[in-house]
Amino acid sequence: MTLYPVTAQEGLLSVLDLNRMKLHGEKIVCLTAYDASFGQLIDEAGVDIILVGDSLGMVVQGDDNTLAVTMDDMVYHTRCVVKASKRALVLADLPFMSCATASMALHNSARLVRESGAQMVKLEGPKVDVVSALVAEGIPVCGHLGLLPQSINQLGRYVVQGKSAIAADKIIEDAIALERAGISLLVLECIPSALTERISQVLSIPIIGIGAGRHCDGQVLVLYDILDISIGRRPRFSKNYMAETGTIQAAVGAFVKAVKAQEFPLAEHGF
Repeated sequence: MTLYPVTAQEGLLSVLDLNRMKLHGEKIVCLTAYDASFGQLIDEAGVDIILVGDSLGMVVQGDDNTLAVTMDDMVYHTRCVVKASKRALVLADLPFMSCATASMALHNSARLVRESGAQMVKLEGPKVDVVSALVAEGIPVCGHLGLLPQSINQLGRYVVQGKSAIAADKIIEDAIALERAGISLLVLECIPSALTERISQVLSIPIIGIGAGRHCDGQVLVLYDILDISIGRRPRFSKNYMAETGTIQAAVGAFVKAVKAQEFPLAEHGF
């Protein structure tokens, strides 16, 4: 396949650039970052999206889940990353209970955009009304379906979602509803590759996978996982790029290259 590298016309990549990448068949690379130093490093390596994730609650703050992360945490860490990003689109998570209602989501998203400089916000679950309210105010939104870390107390443990026919159909219905509500991007986490393929056939927006197989327009991983420095066991869907490179810069570069060349993920990284 011929790739058509996308370069933002005025510095930072935008939603339009991501759509062009999907149209031209160029895979989108996303990594998490939580500070300026790592933000600059992965931006210079050619990552297209930097996700300031509430995963910081686990890999930075040392908690067992993401639930304790606050809006102040997200505003602070996002602002640090934005200062260092010269090309990558900066996407910021709305943490647990920050978007339970449309009014809460509007207030907290405005903080991420105005106080931190985030270009897009991400929220978990099929919150169609919330998405519609944000989009109506000009805030780009990334949806998130499949495994929802903020629902861990309801799920009981981190497991693959959408394995049954009923559960799979529900995720497809939610994905369609979110696209109709106006999301610009969708993250699919820990679902069977076959389900991802079905979703990719009915959506027109870019799909970013994490443990969702190769039928995505891009891939996202937690930076600390590819560097093999996360607390606890590295997820099956991730890969330790430090083992074969030896330096942080080379590890990030190897991940970018692997995603762009469609050499990651392999079957062993999916479900």
